[in-house]
Amino acid sequence: MSSDEELERLKAQRMAELQARQKQVNDQQRAQVEAEAAKQAVLRKLLTTEARQRLSNIKIVRPEFGQQLEMELIQLAQAGKVSIPISDDMLKRLLVQIEEQQKKRDITIRRI
Repeated sequence: MSSDEELERLKAQRMAELQARQKQVNDQQRAQVEAEAAKQAVLRKLLTTEARQRLSNIKIVRPEFGQQLEMELIQLAQAGKVSIPISDDMLKRLLVQIEEQQKKRDITIRRI
């Protein structure tokens, strides 16, 4: 094989690898978008308008806590532990309970 043919073969192989990687990234992004849309649809059914607004505000201030709260709300609803729809007052009570649970952590510092 000449060096030009080898170079073309390597270019074609590299291009195929890049296209496969790009397809994989696109598939992952599509799956994430679909999962987020499904989660938002479930939350629309679970929460009243005021509660959704409060959750949106929480996500703006503390995004990771907002994501965690969304998952907990969905799990509570699926387990039947909360009444649906969740009102703003109920969401406030849940937030207070979560905050109390987080405050209960004890931190002990040992010095050696």
